[in-house]
Amino acid sequence: MIKLRQYAVIILTLLGIVGCVNDINDIKALVEENNFKEETAKDVKIYYSDSAQVKVIIKAPTLIRHTERSVTNDEFPDGVLVEFMDDNGKIISWLESDYAVKSSLDNEVVVKENVKFYNSANDLLETSELNWNELTGVVHTDKFVKISQPSRRDTSYGYGFVTDESFTRFEIEKYRGVKNADKIKEASQ
Repeated sequence: MIKLRQYAVIILTLLGIVGCVNDINDIKALVEENNFKEETAKDVKIYYSDSAQVKVIIKAPTLIRHTERSVTNDEFPDGVLVEFMDDNGKIISWLESDYAVKSSLDNEVVVKENVKFYNSANDLLETSELNWNELTGVVHTDKFVKISQPSRRDTSYGYGFVTDESFTRFEIEKYRGVKNADKIKEASQ
């Protein structure tokens, strides 16, 4: 009787093990189907802080978050406003565009279409695309840029641009010239 019970337990255990085998295609279909999600939010404000101090505020009318496996992409199809703060919470620069996307994979925010970047001196950068690295604070592009500096009465042009979030000092990689209002005025007199 005891041997019969032992055989029954062994047979049931083997049947259980064999019965737990899954087809790899079934597993892949289940994983792929359940790991992709899309969430939408309206009138969004995202706060970035460091040591409990707000450093950046992102405002957008629409946020669509795409999640696939462990990668998240935030899309701002109706535009975005990014405000950069100093240590006292004062806005030192701000960036706006008609479209933006943020990838969790490389910590880059790419803003496109009607991009404008201002600083506290009222300087204005205009371009078609700008990249902001959230970790390093570097703001850059390889596209055409126009930088208006009213305090200097200058407008600079070129391709490629690098600065930090404060936009107080910058580099134009392929400089194409300056239009200075004072020089134009002097030349016409």
